[in-house]
Amino acid sequence: MTSTLKVQGLRVEVSGKEVLRGLDLEMSSGEVHVIMGPNGSGKSTLAHALSGRPGYRVLDGSVTIDGIELLTLTPTERARHGLLLALQQPLEVPGVRPIDLLAAAGADVRDLRERMREESLNVELRPEVLDRFVNVDLSGGERKRAEMVQLAILRPKFAVLDEIDSGLDVDALGAVARRLALSTTQWGCGVLAITHFRRLLQELTPTMIHVVSDGRVVATGGPELAEVLERDGYEPFRVARH
Repeated sequence: MTSTLKVQGLRVEVSGKEVLRGLDLEMSSGEVHVIMGPNGSGKSTLAHALSGRPGYRVLDGSVTIDGIELLTLTPTERARHGLLLALQQPLEVPGVRPIDLLAAAGADVRDLRERMREESLNVELRPEVLDRFVNVDLSGGERKRAEMVQLAILRPKFAVLDEIDSGLDVDALGAVARRLALSTTQWGCGVLAITHFRRLLQELTPTMIHVVSDGRVVATGGPELAEVLERDGYEPFRVARH
């Protein structure tokens, strides 16, 4: 069954400043959509607003998965409806092990440890790392690979990735991108990846690229749009304030 994530007219305020100013976006199961844009354009604000992070005040708009409004739901409820957020800097959770986190998030506990081991090998992560507390004493690459294990176990409808490529070396980026690409066909996961760098697109082929400027999507295109951005930068896409 095909699922749809739809963002309509989303306006979000952070610390008294309106950052998202009427953002629209729509994507379906199995698609890879990439969001690019200059610093301060609202890319990370979109990720946090979608997940329901405190401090991100929604002024107007709608966010739905298969017609179910997410903005009225708690972050936990949004996750249960199929939305997963991978942070740019995954947080340490002392005292909580990954297996307990996954069980609390609703993962099937049958053979969970063995499935975690299999998925860790798929992203070239040492299985014993998952016996530690969540992200404690892990390198940046290990944290991102561990998040791919969580994604593979939870199988969300849509995964929002806030600069998943940040701090990754070539090998780690390749492992993460391959697992994401497999998720789009394995269970039809829709991937919404926020990035500054074209190198992610060399590993993960996008269905669509969206350029965000001044809190709005100002351009949308296929993979060829990345070449335009690399050649001309973001200046042609900047929105003038009136």
